[in-house]
Amino acid sequence: MTTSTGRRGRPPRGESQLSRDAIVRATLRVIDEGGVGAVSMRAVGRVLGVDAKSLYNHVDGKDGLLDAVAEHLLGAVVPPPRTGDLRTDLRAIAYAFREPALAHPEAASLVLTRQLDSLAALTPVEAVLAVLRDAGCPAEESVRLLRVLVATLVGALLREVNAGPAFGTTDTDGIAHRRAVLERSGLPAIAAAAAHLARFDSAVEYEFAVDLALDALVARLDRT
Repeated sequence: MTTSTGRRGRPPRGESQLSRDAIVRATLRVIDEGGVGAVSMRAVGRVLGVDAKSLYNHVDGKDGLLDAVAEHLLGAVVPPPRTGDLRTDLRAIAYAFREPALAHPEAASLVLTRQLDSLAALTPVEAVLAVLRDAGCPAEESVRLLRVLVATLVGALLREVNAGPAFGTTDTDGIAHRRAVLERSGLPAIAAAAAHLARFDSAVEYEFAVDLALDALVARLDRT
């Protein structure tokens, strides 16, 4: 006899809909809400409404989840057409990375910590290395510059998202309050810089970080 709750012989609810893409989206949700440290097979299974064991058909444990998310973020970076100008091309790649990373900023650090080998993940890496190679940079130096550039961009993005009012704000009243607090700190250098410490414009800060990194990179290449 069939009952309204009988599901004998069928997979649990949601398992038949499982895919790697759905698992990545669920993992990103866990990261968005609780950070990378909150990721586990069980946590992702709860989001999907499935037994954690069913995820193993698509990913290889927690490391597989984190690799899949990192690949997703890097795969969303579409390297723009090359212009042949070192600064222009690296800047364009930096901004191509910013949009997908800002969508899930807590996951951005994974691109620094996961060793990936898929075509999607390696394409933006290839783009940066190709620009540096064509500028005459040796392969070993190019890899070091790539790592510093990516670390700078991820750091700027994490600061942009996580900076609280104490770090700086764009709110007019908040700026005025923070400036007044800093000016009364009794610390001369802080008081002198209070107007700037009180303000935090994320777009301007990211642009400054990119410019500074490219200045250092170009200066380094000029010496080699």
